[in-house]
Amino acid sequence: MQKDNVFYPPNSPTSACSSSLEAVSLPDLYDTSYTPATALIDNFLYSGVYILAGPPKTGKSFLMAQLAYHVAAGMEFFNHKVTPASVLYLSLEDDLVRLQKRFSRMFGVEGNANLYLATKADSLNQGLEEQLTDFLQSKPATKLIIIDTLQKIREFSSAAYSYASDYHIITLLKEIACRHNICIIVVHHTRKMEAEDKFDMISGTTGLLGAADGAMILQKKNRTDKRAQLNIVGRELPDQEIIIDFMPESCTWQFIRSNQQLWEEPKDMLLEQVAALVSGENKIWRGSATQMLQDLNISTDDMKPHILTRRLNVKVDRLYQDYGVYYHHKRANKGSDITLQKLEAKTA
Repeated sequence: MQKDNVFYPPNSPTSACSSSLEAVSLPDLYDTSYTPATALIDNFLYSGVYILAGPPKTGKSFLMAQLAYHVAAGMEFFNHKVTPASVLYLSLEDDLVRLQKRFSRMFGVEGNANLYLATKADSLNQGLEEQLTDFLQSKPATKLIIIDTLQKIREFSSAAYSYASDYHIITLLKEIACRHNICIIVVHHTRKMEAEDKFDMISGTTGLLGAADGAMILQKKNRTDKRAQLNIVGRELPDQEIIIDFMPESCTWQFIRSNQQLWEEPKDMLLEQVAALVSGENKIWRGSATQMLQDLNISTDDMKPHILTRRLNVKVDRLYQDYGVYYHHKRANKGSDITLQKLEAKTA
């Protein structure tokens, strides 16, 4: 989107939502610049649909309330950096009195105007999509919706659920998430039967996990334990195992440790040089790939202009996440048109 000669990241990607079959050649794929994937919580939560599952009464709702509050406030969550955003929390198994007591006990009474709560909503096939769309249009800063629980938004007529129906309900939520470039978390239960793979314990068929972008499993060894394990898997993030303790006096979860060392990509010197073009007073750079090579003091004998744009096209996420630089590239009749914009710190 262009405004006042400045490019801003679009609110929603279009390529991922297309219903028609589109095929591109590999060179065309490399020559295309896509909207960067935005992390709501770094290495933890991205746009898309996620499932949080666990046995009843293990603290899932407290965990979701804590996550919602931290995103709304832009507070670090379990040692992960948070991008502040407005949040809608559908706590469909509670009433407002219970929520008032829960949040005041967890966070005091100062409040957070970026966190919205609701205890009633339609089922997905009877108006929920319209309700969410209306809300998102009225509160465009919303980037996270939590639905607690999945069962509350399912159609009441189905006595049993198949792989197809499980896959379908997550797909419907993904279409909403894709259309508005937001994250949706649905709270669900695990079955009593143990499984070698923890994620096979999610109640229902594998259609739920198959369609979702990621999942979290909250487990305790014994129901009375305060210590729990949060396992995370997803398409955009590394598998993780986080150990947390429940603090009964505040009803919050405290980070203890992560059992995995998150892998970090090594520095890319090309990205360092490109980001430096907009790191000073000049927050915008615009020109062709040839002009960029000249500004970077890179000879066309060492790198061809089309190779430069391809390398940047596939690294657009890192430019955005690591350097706060939005990169826009479009092919023109006489070469390429590139815009770099240094983004300001994001607020809710």
